[in-house]
Amino acid sequence: MKSLIVTGSNAEIWITGTGYSTWRHTERQQLSAFVQAIEAPVSRIYWYSTYDLDPGAPSCGSLYSDERDYHYGLKRTDGAPKLLFRLWESGGLEAVRDTVWWGETALYRRKRRPALITGGAGFIGANLAHRLLSAGRPVVLLDNLSRPGVEHNLRWLRETHGQRLQIEVADVRDASALLRVVGRASQVFHFAAQVAVTTSLREPINDFDVNARGTLNLLEALRSLKSPPPLIFTSTNKVYGTLEDVELRCNKKRYEPIDPHLRRYGVGEDRPLDFHSPYGCSKGAADQYVIDYARTYNLPMIVFRMSCIYGPHQFGNEDQGWIAHFLISAVENQPITLYGDGMQVRDALFVEDLLDAFLLAQENVGALAGRAFNIGGGPANAISLLELIDLINELYGKCQLRCDGWRIGDQRYYVSDIRKFQAATGWSPQVNVREGIESLYHWLLEFRSAGTSRLAARKERAMR
Repeated sequence: MKSLIVTGSNAEIWITGTGYSTWRHTERQQLSAFVQAIEAPVSRIYWYSTYDLDPGAPSCGSLYSDERDYHYGLKRTDGAPKLLFRLWESGGLEAVRDTVWWGETALYRRKRRPALITGGAGFIGANLAHRLLSAGRPVVLLDNLSRPGVEHNLRWLRETHGQRLQIEVADVRDASALLRVVGRASQVFHFAAQVAVTTSLREPINDFDVNARGTLNLLEALRSLKSPPPLIFTSTNKVYGTLEDVELRCNKKRYEPIDPHLRRYGVGEDRPLDFHSPYGCSKGAADQYVIDYARTYNLPMIVFRMSCIYGPHQFGNEDQGWIAHFLISAVENQPITLYGDGMQVRDALFVEDLLDAFLLAQENVGALAGRAFNIGGGPANAISLLELIDLINELYGKCQLRCDGWRIGDQRYYVSDIRKFQAATGWSPQVNVREGIESLYHWLLEFRSAGTSRLAARKERAMR
C-alpha cells in the first residue's frame, strides 16, 4: 500500500473498502496488509469485511464470479477467527505489529543444511524445533500460521532461540513453495495437516487438499531431488477406522477388549486399514502415498501412525488434542463436554517421548524406510475420558461436565501396539501418563500467568 501525502489541505483522508483475501490460505499476508493500512497517514480506515461470505448462501451465491471475493473477512463463515483477529483480540494492535518478523523468508545463511518441519509452528513441530535448536541444529519451520496457538509457539521459539529460527510462511498446497525449501533440507518432518474429524465432515474438499494433495506436493518435491532427505510423516490411528468388530467389555470406567492378546498389547500394524470419515480417508491416502513412494521410488520415508500425543505448548480444542482441551477447560472454569459415555480409551504419549522416537527413526532410516509404525503410549499409558476427569478433579478441583451423543468416526477403544518400533530401535515411553498430565497441567498454569503479565504490560505501555 502506498502512502498518501496531501499538502495544503485540512481534508480528512479515509481508506475505504481495504482488505486482503485469504482465498490462497494466506492469513499472514492479510495481517501484513492490515499493518500497512493502519500505518498509512490517513484519518480513518474501513476494512472490507468482518466475516467471509458463504458462496452457498442464497444471498451470496450469485454475487461474485471470483472466488477471492468471498475470503476478505477477519473470521471464517463459521465464526472461527483468522490469525489477524486472534492477535488483535488477545493483545491489541501492538500484538499485531509485533509479528512483522513472521513475514521473513528463510534465508539459509548457514553452511549446515537445516531440518525442515512442515506445520512447524504447531504443538509437535514447535517442541521438535526446540529440541533440534537446543542441540545446535538449524531449523526451518514451514507453516501457514492458520491454527490457533501458533502465535504463542513462535513467540516462545523466537525468544528462546533468536535468529537461529527460520520461518517460511507458506502452505503445503503451494507446490512451488515446497520446491523452494526442500532442496536445502537435511531431513524433513511432515506435520502440516487438517487434524479434526469434525472439520473434515464440514469441509471434506479442504481436508483432502491439505492432507492428501499437500502431502503429494511434498513427495513430488522430494522426488525431484537427486539426493532427497529422509522424511518422517505423522499419520493417525484413524486409518484403522472405528474398530467396530473389536468386542469390548466394561471395566469400571473404561472399555477393554475381550480378546486377551489385544487387551495386553493393543492394535498392531497388521490390522487391516479401514478409513472412516473424510479425515480418515485423507490421512490414510497420504499414509499410503508415503509408503508407496518409499517403495516405488526408493525414497527414505517412514510413517508414524500416532495415537494421543500431549504435552506443553499444546492448545487443544474439542476436536483435537483432548487431554490439553480438558485441562485448559478446567483451568479456565469452562464446562467439558463428554461425547458418548466417557469410557472411550486411548493410549497417551508425552511429546518428549515422541521426539525421542522421531530422532531414533531418523538415525535408522535406512533400515526402517517404507514401513509404518504405530506410535503411542501403549497399554501401560492407556486412559479413558472418565479417568482423565478423575485425575483433573484430583489436581484442580471439580470439573463442570456436559454430556452429548456419540460423534461420527469415534473409536471406543484404541491402544497402540508399539512393539514393532521398540524391536527396531529400542525405544520405549519414559513418561507415564500421570506424570505427563501433571506436567502439562503445571505448564498451562505457568502459561496462563505469563500471558496475564504480558497483557498487563501491553495495557500499561498503551496508557503512557
